[in-house]
Amino acid sequence: MENGAVYRPTTEEDPGPARGARSGLAAYFSLGRLPMRRLALKALQLLLSLLAFICEEVVSQCTLCGGLYFFEFVSCSAFLLSLLILIVYCTPVYDQVDTPKVKQSDFYLTAGTGFVFLLASIIFVSTHDRTKAEIAATVFGFLASIMFLSDFVIMLFERRQESQMRKPEAARSAGALTEPLNA
Repeated sequence: MENGAVYRPTTEEDPGPARGARSGLAAYFSLGRLPMRRLALKALQLLLSLLAFICEEVVSQCTLCGGLYFFEFVSCSAFLLSLLILIVYCTPVYDQVDTPKVKQSDFYLTAGTGFVFLLASIIFVSTHDRTKAEIAATVFGFLASIMFLSDFVIMLFERRQESQMRKPEAARSAGALTEPLNA
């Protein structure tokens, strides 16, 4: 028996596309679906809401706990929702779902989270006992709500630009429909 016949079935000449610089889990992530500033805002939303939640969890006792509990719920929810939308944008899940629905969900989740996080931060500031952990949590909460709201404003601006670009097309097609057919 010849050595080539023994080793040929087990050796691989071409490693294929699954190996190389982007192999394993990294091959599934794509950061190109969002513009860089929106990606940075999404990452800051994730980080700041996590830091707000961690700082709030360090608080050992409170006098008026309602604000603390509301802030805890909102900061944890904001972290999980921002993680979810970032996972959708950066993985093949984005290709599986209808793109306008992802963008619409992102728009409403970001707006709602930003406003509720701002409200929770204001309530927590007015009810906390002024410990260092509570102050840090509120600072991170306000910063996170600013990131959510600025991302919302950017998406709102982009939506307005898209609708204004579509208006001339709609006017042209509507004008073609109102002209008589025998003209």
